Amino acid sequence: MTEPAAVPLMNIANVLTVLRIVIVPLFLLALFAGGGHQTGWRWGAAALFGVAAITDRIDGQLARKYGLVTDFGKLADPIADKALIGAALIGLSALHALPWWITIVIVARELGVTLLRLAVVRRGVIPAGRGGKLKTLVQSVAIGVLLLPLSGGFASAGMDLMYVALVLTVVTGLDYVVQAARLWFGSPGGGRAA
Repeated sequence: MTEPAAVPLMNIANVLTVLRIVIVPLFLLALFAGGGHQTGWRWGAAALFGVAAITDRIDGQLARKYGLVTDFGKLADPIADKALIGAALIGLSALHALPWWITIVIVARELGVTLLRLAVVRRGVIPAGRGGKLKTLVQSVAIGVLLLPLSGGFASAGMDLMYVALVLTVVTGLDYVVQAARLWFGSPGGGRAA
């Protein structure tokens, strides 16, 4: 019986994850260029955010489809996501396009989950579940709409989506705490949030 070959650390899924991390500062430069309110730069920032968000979906699919899942990817992927989402939220709040309290709640939850993930990593990794994936999708769409230089009903739709994202963020965060506690204290069946 032969052992499966080790997955190389430098694979397409991990490269896309690193690319997403590299995009974050470029996204921030575009977001704040021209005082943060020039139409062209806002479209550019939204485009960079969109590219980064799409790589999140692609790298996960590639990792699962081609067996490219690595411990680095399991940790770096959510960190890259949280860096992108956090940078966008903080940027939007700094530009007065999003209330700071929403940013604080979401960023605190994301940092808390990241710290929990690191705390329990030696006992196991809690994989992303449907709730966490839906949370990330709704957050990304809401941020994308708020980044665009739109007004009226479109801006209102962005805020409505952000409130939905806020609820999903809190609910999945609580679920993650429960899963991490089960893993930490040895209860079987750890695993569902992101």
